[in-house]
Amino acid sequence: MSKWTEVAIRIQGIAQAGLAYSENEYDRERYEELRRIAAEMISYETEMPIEKVTAFFCNETGYQTPKVDTRAAVFEDGKILLVHEKNGTWSLPGGWCDVDQSVASNVIKETREEAGLLVTADKLIAVQDWRKHNKCNLPYGVVKIFVLCTPEGGSFHENIETTETCYFGRSELPAQLAVEKTTAEQIQMCFDAYESKDWQTQFD
Repeated sequence: MSKWTEVAIRIQGIAQAGLAYSENEYDRERYEELRRIAAEMISYETEMPIEKVTAFFCNETGYQTPKVDTRAAVFEDGKILLVHEKNGTWSLPGGWCDVDQSVASNVIKETREEAGLLVTADKLIAVQDWRKHNKCNLPYGVVKIFVLCTPEGGSFHENIETTETCYFGRSELPAQLAVEKTTAEQIQMCFDAYESKDWQTQFD
């Protein structure tokens, strides 16, 4: 993420908070203008159409907070489960945490939807700021939560998000990872947690 993109995100956060709490119509006009400027900066830096930037960068209300992304680390015979996405990349099953879900229930839901597996959510592996670990392709903060899970049954069926699933050993990871979602280092961290009896949750 470039320095100017980081600045634009900060400006957008200030503008969104101002719109949430200010009742003065002149101040609100200024915050709206700041929001437009931030969107223009993101559009310029990413070469993304301004309309698309505005649609998902300037469409929230209230105080701006990071989004939560949950990822399941499911093991079988010492190998970890990855899902093959429609674009050809692989990742740990997971996704955005729905507003009516807890971290545990969202991990269970996403694994069922993407991999067809029923799992239990057993242990918190890590809570990470994606800016420090992942390729950042969205103009807002993301908190990534990795959870160690145990498979309890189920079977895969191709769906709107994934085309197949496969278990991989430490040295067998596919080259094409969805690094904005799951990096090789994060997968190795999940192996470490799985193999450790005294794993301590990592956090940034």
